[in-house]
Amino acid sequence: MKDTHTVIVGGGIIGLSIAWRLARAGRRVTIVERGKIGFEASRLAAGILGAAAEVGFEESELYDLCRHSLEIWPDFVRELEADSGMVVDYRSNGTLIVANDRDSTEALRREYAFQQEQGYSVEWLSASDVLEVEPFLSPKIVAAVRAPKDHSVDNRKVLKALHASILKLGGTVLEHTEVRELDMKGPEVLTHLRIGEPLKSSSVVLSAGAWSRQIGGIPEASIPPVRPVKGQILELQMEDPFTLHHVIRGPGAYLVPRSDGRLIVGATSEEMGFDKRLTAGGVYKVLEGAWEIVPGIYDQKMLFADVGLRPGSRDHQPIFGFADDPRLFIATGHFRHGVVLAAVTAMESAKSMLSGLESKKYAHFSPSRFTSS
Repeated sequence: MKDTHTVIVGGGIIGLSIAWRLARAGRRVTIVERGKIGFEASRLAAGILGAAAEVGFEESELYDLCRHSLEIWPDFVRELEADSGMVVDYRSNGTLIVANDRDSTEALRREYAFQQEQGYSVEWLSASDVLEVEPFLSPKIVAAVRAPKDHSVDNRKVLKALHASILKLGGTVLEHTEVRELDMKGPEVLTHLRIGEPLKSSSVVLSAGAWSRQIGGIPEASIPPVRPVKGQILELQMEDPFTLHHVIRGPGAYLVPRSDGRLIVGATSEEMGFDKRLTAGGVYKVLEGAWEIVPGIYDQKMLFADVGLRPGSRDHQPIFGFADDPRLFIATGHFRHGVVLAAVTAMESAKSMLSGLESKKYAHFSPSRFTSS
């Protein structure tokens, strides 16, 4: 029977980030991934690092969490690039949140007022201002909010860098290995696999995304209430002279440029269970929403389209903290905020696991909120 300090169930950006932080602190880690590392929702994310454009008025705790994560992302990138020897294409060009009709402009004004109340760095742009900074936006754009502190990163490069860093730090990564159940009856946790010997550890991190409920042996009160939320996303190649500099968010789509000329366009949000079919209707909806704000995409080369299943929690907010049994740490339910929240989730989760103390600052996101009377 193999021995390890911590087993991480799930090799998406949350599980990898926590494993990396623990490994940097001297913990031995084993990541168990049912498929290929970073190949589910994390691979198909757009890599938006945003608070101003990502969170609504009713989500003040989530807004603060995103802001904190944005503040530490530059350090996260610097350390990760140093550990891995890779570059992850962190772009600090900012984000434009655009409106193209009366209703979306009114909604944007309310959003802008909220952002200002929260002390966030935002700037209102007129239609002429918008076209000056992004000439390829639609002339129908009425106004925009520029959020200079909302950035982006190439999430696929981050995933590769995390994987490489964990291996360099002595971690173990088991791909195409499915966890059957956890046995928490003894002094140590046994992670039983579908095939192979069980893994013995002092602690387990459950970060299996949309599949987090499917792991057996978790005490019923600690099973995280997460479900898959289907997202269809596209990747285009920007061809001269067409180009975008900012992340663009509109009423029906977002567009995220990469330094190598790729353009990520997304995304649907569908309650379809574990359905991973790419559909004509889904692709059309994404393209239509993007075309309305950036008509130049019509002539760009399509590289691929795919489907990811985001883990959505019952209250649409992330879950991270100790389960009733402190040997089990839960980190899931990040929905469409997994990339931006990876930095703060990893930092706070590793801090809690190394100290044995629950985060007081972010107690709002503890799994206990679903069991408290």
